[in-house]
Amino acid sequence: MPADAQSIILHQYDVSPFSEKVRVILGIKGLEWHACDEPVIMPKPELVALTGGYRKIPVMQIGADIYCDSQVIIRELERRFPAPSVFVRGDNGIGWGLGIWTDRSVFLNTVTVVFGGMADGANELANEAFRKDREALTGRPFDADAMKMAAPMMAEQLRAQLDWIEQQLGDGRPYIMGEQAGIADASAYYNLAFIRWVYPPAAKLLDTLPRVTTWENRVKAIGHGTRHEITREDALDIAKAATSTEKVQTDPNEPNAIKAGDRVTVMADDYGRDPITGEVVSSSAQHIAIKRSDPRVGDVVVHFPRVGFFVMKA
Repeated sequence: MPADAQSIILHQYDVSPFSEKVRVILGIKGLEWHACDEPVIMPKPELVALTGGYRKIPVMQIGADIYCDSQVIIRELERRFPAPSVFVRGDNGIGWGLGIWTDRSVFLNTVTVVFGGMADGANELANEAFRKDREALTGRPFDADAMKMAAPMMAEQLRAQLDWIEQQLGDGRPYIMGEQAGIADASAYYNLAFIRWVYPPAAKLLDTLPRVTTWENRVKAIGHGTRHEITREDALDIAKAATSTEKVQTDPNEPNAIKAGDRVTVMADDYGRDPITGEVVSSSAQHIAIKRSDPRVGDVVVHFPRVGFFVMKA
């Protein structure tokens, strides 16, 4: 099925853990989408043309609207495709908080366990080019020896956090919040998928967590919806031919009086702090959308979440 301006295009790569979180959401909702595979490391010229500098994966594109970070991607998927909802049993607020927990604390433990446990150069994600790329991304050395030393302690912390999920599943519920899979499951699952893809020996942590293992297999069985493929060039052509559908509407309660038309710079607050500058189109407590132009894609509107990002008047 060819993609058009209404299609979900996910700029991703298959072993991207945060892409897996979004792919599980696509599976829960039973959606059709197009995978646009991006390089694991820089350069990423097509992605940067779309985003204005944001280089992290995943990025979702629908026409000329570009959504950066899994948080704002899931928010938009829920808005456009509300049924079935990813929020079950009243977790439409705390579900986001659980996502921040798994994206930061659990992910940090997972990364250290994975890369600290791998032999040097034994995996494409641990080679020299990857290390240099991640040093540029994080702004600090990719210290394999330090990770190796820290891995045993991080394994203890990771097991403790996974045990929270084991306890949550203790009443026999199939999913974290009950009878239906939702955002909590997608958020908690992707770190386990990443371990199994990249460094399977670390999965021995699950040997004493039988409920987690059963739940993990249940989430995996949901699948990823209906996947199609699209080239990067075709995705950019769609953006250039499309017009953003984002309406001009800013939050009157913006703490720093940001309003439509202001030029702002947006950047991540943790790593990958590449600044993206544009003109404010819309904002709320949970998002900001800015208009920018690029010769390759024309005018696009780039969307970011507020949690995890800084917004500064340019």
